[in-house]
Amino acid sequence: MPFIIARVNVPVSKEQETEIKTLMGRAIGLVPGKNESYLMLGIEDEFRFWLRGDGLQKADYIEASIFGNEDHAGFDVFAAETTEIFCQVLGISPENIHIKFDDIRAWSVGGAFIDRNRYR
Repeated sequence: MPFIIARVNVPVSKEQETEIKTLMGRAIGLVPGKNESYLMLGIEDEFRFWLRGDGLQKADYIEASIFGNEDHAGFDVFAAETTEIFCQVLGISPENIHIKFDDIRAWSVGGAFIDRNRYR
């Protein structure tokens, strides 16, 4: 189950939010075994943060937490596509879009504990 949260320091309209949701649903498919039906996505707009000592630049910090992909297959193309999405939809320069990947080793859904080591 991938969870992606984007914190942007610009306002995001409902239309932009829907467009980002749709495009990110496609982008997660670039990671083998992942697709929109399992994606959780959060967008925090008007997030206050400073980049390079300046609080005026449009910027984005994204955390992509992905379960069961210890080889990070597809992360490179997913990162490029995600950067392009936020650049196109919100007008954020690619050099101001940062993505942190979290490799999830264990997960719980509906109270069931899932450890990726059990699936090897």
